[in-house]
Amino acid sequence: MVEQQNQEPEIPYLTRTQVLVAMGVTAILLWIVARVWLTYGNFYLLRWYWSAQDVLLGLGLGLIITTLSGLAYRFYPAYRQSADYYLDIVIKPLALPDLIWLGLLPGLSEELLFRGVMLPALGLDNIAVIVSSLAFGILHLSGPQQWPYVVWATIIGLMLGFSALLTGNLLVPIVAHMITNWISGCFWKFRQIKTAQT
Repeated sequence: MVEQQNQEPEIPYLTRTQVLVAMGVTAILLWIVARVWLTYGNFYLLRWYWSAQDVLLGLGLGLIITTLSGLAYRFYPAYRQSADYYLDIVIKPLALPDLIWLGLLPGLSEELLFRGVMLPALGLDNIAVIVSSLAFGILHLSGPQQWPYVVWATIIGLMLGFSALLTGNLLVPIVAHMITNWISGCFWKFRQIKTAQT
């Protein structure tokens, strides 16, 4: 039995407006979960403060993650197929200016919940990083064939989590997450545009 090369998304293709609304609603829901958890939990939000050095660290980490993602995409077909499936749903309907939201909304809301709230709630240690990274990876599951993408998102979660743990500044993973989403989204979008033109 020959396996299909191109997976068709199990959820229907979304319009640009639907994707933008979904990103906004998801960001609000993650913020609400984080806020409720902070309100009823016995811990504090991981610090988030301006530091030029930490912005540079976040930028560097974002570039490292983007580079590793590009290498995985190029040399690991299962990841490439899984990533294309996910990005086909999320990025394909968007216009290039919309990619700003792809960086801002997940970069802020996901980092607030998974690194800002979950890490301190679970003890702000290595186990907390692992558990929060697994939860972050599972958030990116969009179908039963998406496990390579979930594994990669979990690895990214580990990198973002340890950056927060080591620096004590939530700004580092926020910047890294935004940069990763922006650069990866732009590269994927330009690749799709180029493919469509040929």
